[in-house]
Amino acid sequence: MAADQAPGSAGVRRAFFDAPEGQIHYRTAGSGPAVLLLHQTPRSSDEYRDVLPILAPDFRVLAMDTVGYGDSYKPARPCGIEDYARGALALLDGLGLRSAAVVGHHTGAVIAIELAASHPERVQRLVLSASPFIDAAERARRQGRAVVDHVTEQMDGSHLVELWRGRQAFYPAGRTDLLARFLADALKAGEKIREGHEACSAYRMEGALDRIRCPTLVVCGTEDPFSFPKMEIVARHIAGSVARPIPGGTVAVVDQMPETFAATIHDFLRGTAPAC
Repeated sequence: MAADQAPGSAGVRRAFFDAPEGQIHYRTAGSGPAVLLLHQTPRSSDEYRDVLPILAPDFRVLAMDTVGYGDSYKPARPCGIEDYARGALALLDGLGLRSAAVVGHHTGAVIAIELAASHPERVQRLVLSASPFIDAAERARRQGRAVVDHVTEQMDGSHLVELWRGRQAFYPAGRTDLLARFLADALKAGEKIREGHEACSAYRMEGALDRIRCPTLVVCGTEDPFSFPKMEIVARHIAGSVARPIPGGTVAVVDQMPETFAATIHDFLRGTAPAC
């Protein structure tokens, strides 16, 4: 494994696991109970790079690149949420982990829902950050709509400006550093950039939420216009779960406010804060 030199990543290391279909890239830090972190589309484990060292003193933290994103392998076929979940299970299996707490943000939250609903023995505790709520009405509403973050490459590079501006309104003012990190991951995803969004839009979430039985914490930034209005709805569909807003948090709350995000979920992950 090679050392990660990103800012704020003391003690964080990077590695690849050889899964049957290709390599899965992940970042890891700390020791103790395992916590798997799943990022939004089209980000990578970089989204959690400043959260990892904060949680590392108490947990073995793993932030993976979802298959198709970051430095993980890119499947030739389009992936659904179930495929992304299988990639996460492959990593847990490869690292000898029978179960873990799972934290997911946006698309990562939907993947986490699938893991907890379909593989309950693998998920000890669940944190859903900025999860959408996808039921039949929402699937119909999204059908045929333009996919967020998808642009057509142009020789003059104008698609880069289009990507930047498409996210700018949903990021904290002045945080060009966060937009630059988003853009780097978006470019690396290439044509895969749309698949995660499409997978979320097609996922039958309502039935999955009702099957979750592990302790669950639902969180969301109050300035996230997509997910904050759905936070309480998601929580109501999971028996015994609790919802906690993160004041001032945007779509990028994980890397915008890493200390606050980590503090919000820390005690719950340790089991010292009740889920209900």
